[in-house]
Amino acid sequence: MQIDRKRLETKNLILDAAQFSDWEALYRYLWSHEESARYMLWAVTRSEEEARERMRRTTAYQKEHPLAWTVFEKAEGRAIGFAGLEEIAEGVYEDTGIAVGPAFVRRGYGRQIVTALLEYSFHDLGAKRFVYSCRANNTASRALALACGFCYTHSEDRTDRRTGEAYVLEFYQISRVSAGGFQGDGS
Repeated sequence: MQIDRKRLETKNLILDAAQFSDWEALYRYLWSHEESARYMLWAVTRSEEEARERMRRTTAYQKEHPLAWTVFEKAEGRAIGFAGLEEIAEGVYEDTGIAVGPAFVRRGYGRQIVTALLEYSFHDLGAKRFVYSCRANNTASRALALACGFCYTHSEDRTDRRTGEAYVLEFYQISRVSAGGFQGDGS
């Protein structure tokens, strides 16, 4: 199935393709912060030149991957994060990472992003199940999964390819129910 990029909107956010000019905001609000990269598979961006190169890669990637978005704050129109998903089996979608900069946490943005991805997956893409994963020590991400109705399914031992450090990745899932809503499914 050919998927075209769809702009997703929530109360406070817009998920859409990045423009090269968004490099400065992403660098300032997300990419330059150690706490943003701690649980992700990317390294902190250390300079404006690195940020511009990273934005070149980001925009090229998003052109090829319509299920990868930059997150924009509606009120200011600034890029503050990213979100993505991929189909891992027929009718099963998984998040590929969700992040907003540290200045934008604890505002309900994570829940808005996850809800937008769920609605898009189930209603537009016909998903039967959605899988969410996070590192076991990322208590905020685990709390977000549970608050959004996901149920824990299993854990896997992984190795961070940047640092070589071992970590545990937890998996959660939620399923579509016949009434059109979502239901956590621990099976």
